[in-house]
Amino acid sequence: MINIEEQRNGLSQICEEMLLLCQKQVENAYETFTAFDTDLAEDIILKENRMNALDLKIERDTDHFIALYNPVATDLRFALAVLKINYNLERIGDQAFDIANHTIDLNQKLTPQVMDSLQFKEMFETLDSMFKDVVTAYMDENLNAARKVFKKDKIINKINANAFEIVAEDALKNPELIRQYLMALVVMKKFEKIGDLLKNISESIIFYIDAKVLKHKHKKNK
Repeated sequence: MINIEEQRNGLSQICEEMLLLCQKQVENAYETFTAFDTDLAEDIILKENRMNALDLKIERDTDHFIALYNPVATDLRFALAVLKINYNLERIGDQAFDIANHTIDLNQKLTPQVMDSLQFKEMFETLDSMFKDVVTAYMDENLNAARKVFKKDKIINKINANAFEIVAEDALKNPELIRQYLMALVVMKKFEKIGDLLKNISESIIFYIDAKVLKHKHKKNK
């Protein structure tokens, strides 16, 4: 029978696969929307099936881990963290899937004017940086990386909040771009949502790592 450590490592690797796939889906969602790449949009839509399969496997394997090993302390916190991380990753995947569909619906490439005025690129670059911090935090059990996410999420929120006033002003000057502006707002709202979900994941990582650090401190003091 596989021991608890091996089972936990296997579960951690599957969650890592889900995390990296989700990161790629979001990167591709930005690329497909800004470059109007419908082939890439279709690829995102197809990969949603893989994300759903991983989501179900992580849930099933975590339930099995808890039922079979009856984990306590750090092991239990790890299992709970994986469930929460997986839940939020699945929702991030849904946002990327929606952006791919919005690209197909918009059926045109965003103009540089729309992207620049809404700070669209800056918003995604901040989001991408948050995702990289989450990956580092999870794979290296790095608390500092996890905590960076919260400050960056405020930047995302500020850009999104400013976007509405910008659209209200620019759309009057450039009525031919109204559809692009409105669709960009929809996608930016999804970026903001992804930022919130990444913040949730960081909280779950901290929840687990803090307990592990405390456990090691107790061992040294004995």
